[in-house]
Amino acid sequence: MKKIGITGSLASGKTTASKILSSGRGPLFSADLIVKKLYQNKNFIRFLSKKIKINYDKSLKKKLINVLIKNQINLRKIEKIIHPLVRKEMLRFTKKNKNSSILFYEIPLLIESKLNKKFDVIIFIKAKKTIRFKRFKAKGGNKKLFEILNKKQLSDKKKINFCDHVVVNESNKKILKENLLDIINRYE
Repeated sequence: MKKIGITGSLASGKTTASKILSSGRGPLFSADLIVKKLYQNKNFIRFLSKKIKINYDKSLKKKLINVLIKNQINLRKIEKIIHPLVRKEMLRFTKKNKNSSILFYEIPLLIESKLNKKFDVIIFIKAKKTIRFKRFKAKGGNKKLFEILNKKQLSDKKKINFCDHVVVNESNKKILKENLLDIINRYE
């Protein structure tokens, strides 16, 4: 079984790239999707609310963002809760799909979490900060949160050193797809 990790900086296009790469080739694990499911789980949200000391209600997402912006220590607290749960789901995914010849893993903090040794191939999706911020903002994000999350990640220059391939995602989906297919064809 070949494990392919897809990573990149915040709003670089990892999800789009992951879907292109995995389509018809193998199962895809998405760390972001696991986190999204956690935030939809009422028991998890209640637990997190207690840990961060905020009231559990419908405006929880806004409250969490404000708490993160005001004090970045809260981001570390949240990561200490979420990251082990994501890793547990990643192991479950790997075991469940052990008979697949190729597995894809979309993990934003793959390098920062020191997971790079767990993959046969790592593909880095790269885009300029200005483009990434536009994408982040288009999905409802704000500048302060973007800066906090962006600073949490290693620089592109450092991350690239741990990756086998770098794909620039600054123009259109057609070009991204061509570049990704050129890479994946080497491993099929």
